[in-house]
Amino acid sequence: MKNSILAFSVHLFTATGAVFALFAMLAAGDKNWSVMFLWLLGALIVDGIDGPLARHFNVKKYAANWDGALLDLIIDYLTYVFIPAYALTKSSLLPEWEGWIAAIIIIITGVVYFADTRMKTADASFSGFPGCWNMVILVLFALWPPAWISLTVIAVLALAQFFNLKFVHPVRTLRWRPLSLTVMAIWTGIALWIGWTDFEPTPLAHLGLLLTSLYLMVAGILQQVFPKNQ
Repeated sequence: MKNSILAFSVHLFTATGAVFALFAMLAAGDKNWSVMFLWLLGALIVDGIDGPLARHFNVKKYAANWDGALLDLIIDYLTYVFIPAYALTKSSLLPEWEGWIAAIIIIITGVVYFADTRMKTADASFSGFPGCWNMVILVLFALWPPAWISLTVIAVLALAQFFNLKFVHPVRTLRWRPLSLTVMAIWTGIALWIGWTDFEPTPLAHLGLLLTSLYLMVAGILQQVFPKNQ
């Protein structure tokens, strides 16, 4: 009985991501971007913790009536894809019609990618860009580049969801995991700093955000280029 309660509690912990998604959506509706991203970062932290907890408490055995992977995907789609796309339509990062087109591209390609049974590789990495639009949009909001750069980034990453390009899972990809976890922790810390300061951090924060984002984008591709057996 105790094991079942603990295992089900992990599902409830995962479900708090949906609460964070609701609050992020409300903040986006008010164009309160710093609060929105803080809620999305909270959901990202939950998503990073619930997997190890699920394995530790063996939820597949003790809470088998609930599909933790499906629960995770539902919340991830809300926080990784849908809310960031919604934020694009409410912000002035892109001109109105371009923002709507970008948002539609994100939500359609994202839902197709999340339904792809081939999204995970043998080493627990992602095959194709894993739809982490929450991270991408945060970087764009922090740096506020010209519209054509934002559109190019969105178009390239939307296409990258459907190519055989590997993207590391910082927690589950064993190769370079200590480095990946460290970089992810630094990225999260910088993102929290940016959100807490209402997108007015020092240039050093922008540089750190760019460098850590670059690593998370290319680490898996570099692992493909330089296989472990070489």
